[in-house]
Amino acid sequence: MVKKKTEDREKELRWQQWAAKALFFVGGFGCASWAPMVPMLKERLALTEDVLGMLLLCVGIGSLMTMPFSGGAAGKWGCRKVLVTAGVFYGMVLVLLSMVQSLYMLVPLILLLGALMGSIDVVVNVLAVMVEKKSGVRLMSGMHAFWSIGGFAGAGIFSVWLNAGLNYFQAAVIAWGIILVLLAVFRPHLMSEGGEKREGSLLAVPRGIVVFIGMVAFVSFLVEGAVMDWSGVFLTSVKQFDMSMAGVGFTVFSAAMLIMRLAGDWTVNRLGAPVVTIGGGLLACAGFVLLIWAPAAWLLYAGFFIIGIGSANIVPVFYSLMGRQKVMPLNQAVSAASTMGYLGILMGPALIGFVADSTNLYVSFGLLGALAFSQAVIAKYVMRSFSLS
Repeated sequence: MVKKKTEDREKELRWQQWAAKALFFVGGFGCASWAPMVPMLKERLALTEDVLGMLLLCVGIGSLMTMPFSGGAAGKWGCRKVLVTAGVFYGMVLVLLSMVQSLYMLVPLILLLGALMGSIDVVVNVLAVMVEKKSGVRLMSGMHAFWSIGGFAGAGIFSVWLNAGLNYFQAAVIAWGIILVLLAVFRPHLMSEGGEKREGSLLAVPRGIVVFIGMVAFVSFLVEGAVMDWSGVFLTSVKQFDMSMAGVGFTVFSAAMLIMRLAGDWTVNRLGAPVVTIGGGLLACAGFVLLIWAPAAWLLYAGFFIIGIGSANIVPVFYSLMGRQKVMPLNQAVSAASTMGYLGILMGPALIGFVADSTNLYVSFGLLGALAFSQAVIAKYVMRSFSLS
């Protein structure tokens, strides 16, 4: 009887692990399914580039509207309720976006998409930390890898459907269907807990060591956003690559991130959290130096690959550490740090553009290298605070 109960607990724990991975997949899948709609909406509504840029900024604004409160919502209603509710509406908004015929409909829907995206991002990380603590083994890097896998799947499958002759509405309905199936299968195994419940405001304000963890997340997301938006410009305008090769840098960076996150939990167990985080920041810094000075194309690709390898597991390791800090409740800490990180995504591309306009892209990428180095310094301080140095 005791053996049977132990086996049942272990089986349920494995289901909980896969349920958390499935929700990471949903987050990345929904985000990537939105991306192919952007050019369609631009053409359908005859949007100019400046208007489109402001609309895309609304995704980030929407996320920032919910991220500071999402941890509190998880604490009040539990991860399962928040994630399932947000996931259902996440897919619904994709379908509604495929049907939009006016700018007045588009703006609130994009804000809602960003709000749901931000909420899922925060709460799924709260869930992952709790599942990892319950499991007693490192899982966070593998969890984050499933967001990337969802992103690759969403972008790839959506393109296949469109090439097969489906319209955007039909493709969006299928994407929503996939999300609903995943939610239905894994809902019973999502943890109903959501961290510490507290009366009063749901707003998460970072304090103590969480501020420094948020700073690390800020730099990580800033670097990722800058590489995504500016790597193509750097390769074509500075390194004189053909326009057909503009996306290679970000592709190499993304592939390195995914590979390293799939191997991340094993790597952290093998090398230790300090080596992965401090060394990762230094490695990313070296990658930017290589991009600036590389005389050959293969060295440029190596630079993007090194940045991806170095950056991949820094944020997952620090999310794991938030389960050990006592300054803030777990759900509030994840919410606060995630919000700081998302500010990096929003500020990164604009910061690089401002610096490049005042100087050049070499200086901008040098600044990114300096930020990566500062990230390593902050990581060392945080590791000492947790007595892991």
